Amino acid sequence: MISELVVDVKPKEVAIAVLEDKSLVELQKEARNVAFAVGDIYLGKVKKLMPGLNAAFIDVGYKKDAFLHYQDLGPNFNSQQKFLRQVLSEPKKIPPLAKVQILPEIDKEGSISDILKAGQEVFVQIAKEPISTKGPRLTSELSLAGRYIVLIPFSDKVSVSTKIKSDEERARLRQLIHSIKPKNFSVIVRTSSEGRRVAELDHEMKTLMKRWDDNVLKVSRLKAPALVYEETTRTVALLRDIFNPSFQHIHVNDKEVYNSVRDYVSLIAPGREDIVSLYTGELPVFDNFAITRQIKSLFGRTVTYKSGAYLIIEHTEAMHVIDVNSGNRSKSSDAQEKTAIDVNSAAADEIARQLRLRDMGGIIVIDFIDMAEPANRQKLFEHMVKAMANDRAKHNILPLSKFGLMQITRQRVRPAMDVNTSEDCPTCFGTGKTKPSVLFTDSLEGKIDCLVNKHNVKKFTLHLHPYVAAFVNKGVFSLKWKWKLKYTRGLTVVPDQSLAFLEYKFYDSDKNELDMKEEMEIK
Repeated sequence: MISELVVDVKPKEVAIAVLEDKSLVELQKEARNVAFAVGDIYLGKVKKLMPGLNAAFIDVGYKKDAFLHYQDLGPNFNSQQKFLRQVLSEPKKIPPLAKVQILPEIDKEGSISDILKAGQEVFVQIAKEPISTKGPRLTSELSLAGRYIVLIPFSDKVSVSTKIKSDEERARLRQLIHSIKPKNFSVIVRTSSEGRRVAELDHEMKTLMKRWDDNVLKVSRLKAPALVYEETTRTVALLRDIFNPSFQHIHVNDKEVYNSVRDYVSLIAPGREDIVSLYTGELPVFDNFAITRQIKSLFGRTVTYKSGAYLIIEHTEAMHVIDVNSGNRSKSSDAQEKTAIDVNSAAADEIARQLRLRDMGGIIVIDFIDMAEPANRQKLFEHMVKAMANDRAKHNILPLSKFGLMQITRQRVRPAMDVNTSEDCPTCFGTGKTKPSVLFTDSLEGKIDCLVNKHNVKKFTLHLHPYVAAFVNKGVFSLKWKWKLKYTRGLTVVPDQSLAFLEYKFYDSDKNELDMKEEMEIK
């Protein structure tokens, strides 16, 4: 299997697509000014205690107070609070954590009101991003994640990933980490550390330790609520979690992000930084790698997948519901069981892909086509387990119920990805009437004239639907060349699959969109 990462950097957002054998399996979008992402550390202030829930609401600067449960305080919360008070009261005398005395662990069955008070300042980390009407979910058990290890302050243990099966390798890593680990820090050894040399692990340990020391120094100058540490960009964070030897290419269309990704790859996989390439083509990067077309076909309420069979996917506040339909497949009694097996097996593969692609979390209920044979129902359950084996999110799958329903729970730390595949008419604005389509190019020429002669913009790009772009580029002496000769040689026409039929966008040389749209009254 060949894995590729394609990064589309735009002025307002970054979109990241993961391809496996050219097939889109993951899509993540993030606003460039995003805040309250998983892994961010804040200095928060306790706003309100909720003894009935055994939890507290914490002000971290979000419009809604964040939620912190007693079980998420962590066993060494008292040690952390003592250290925090010392940092805030004596910023010039901050002791190394290795010299701090660790206090006894808090009671596992204790009460939140015995530990926290309103107005108290606390160290917290985002465990779940704000979803729907809920604020962020917090934890006070801080962690700094690297490629090979996770560093946890105010504790003193070493844990090795259960996915490392070799007892000899587990013992080697445990002994190695114990020899380089600083006092009062716990370490979780990640699966990717298997077979790594001590120099690599020691280098990452020192990198994470420096990050911790820098954050502590920063806290001494802050006033709650305030951001202490911001998790790495989504591109680098995703790369950190999924990078493996099967990656053949990483394509980035922005110079700055390209440099950061290349630097990170050179750090975690020395000698492989050449797999990172800077995309400089005229076509939008997602169009060039056939990702836009896949997004249009894979998102939305109905997803067609094999021989006319299709899925209906509905999202609700409480759960996601998926209905499997055979479409125009044979309905005869002799072929019904075989049809059900074929359609359900293919549906399981597509559903596993959709869960990753849309990042659907919480409860998922799937209504498969009924099968009479118990052996076939068990076979489908095993097929679904295998199909979801590569899903990095924690999940649990139950066998089919007597009603033919399969229930899945999947870890949810971010809002589900929802891409609207329907297109609003860019020319009638919902009125149902448009100006004559033959005048569309005349209108475009007027916009170009305005840009060049009124706003003095000499170099820009015009994005059009591929059909319209083909018309503009048609012929030896095309419309495009007429415009270039009449107005500016700096005009470039680019076909863009993400646009509706008569939609257009202008971009300057720095890829900033130029607003040339004007809603005209339709009579």
